[in-house]
Amino acid sequence: MSDQPGVAPLRPRRSPHRPAAPQVRRLVLEPGAGGVVARCREFARTALADWEWLTPGPKESRADRQAAVDDVLLVVSELVTNACLHAGGPRELRLVGGGDDEIRVEVADGTEERPEASRPHRSGRPGGHGIFIVQRLSAAWGVAPDRDGKTVWAVVRRR
Repeated sequence: MSDQPGVAPLRPRRSPHRPAAPQVRRLVLEPGAGGVVARCREFARTALADWEWLTPGPKESRADRQAAVDDVLLVVSELVTNACLHAGGPRELRLVGGGDDEIRVEVADGTEERPEASRPHRSGRPGGHGIFIVQRLSAAWGVAPDRDGKTVWAVVRRR
């Protein structure tokens, strides 16, 4: 702060090279509730709109931004579907906005069973594609154990 007359006090400003503090959105889910995948997709779509993921930057097109949003929504769908099929359903969906260019999707469930991508991937056959899709669309993904089961997470970046 400045004590000199006519000099504005110094205020901390966000550096253009340092991302803003992450924002977290949580959706707690009831066991056995119907329409979970659609609810989670809509929750994610609202968060992305609030975080202005559809607003193109100076060197981006609206189509590029829409493609990134579609990637996030597909990752949400696949992780939630896997929790429904293999873990009795998700307990919670968390979205972490990591600055301007990435979103971390987290789906917590009540089992310790770790998801695995089908090896080899069975192209053209139904089932077994969820984690393969998550791998392809994500910059990184993994599993973190917690006291009530696990959280499967994936980081999706803008293109």
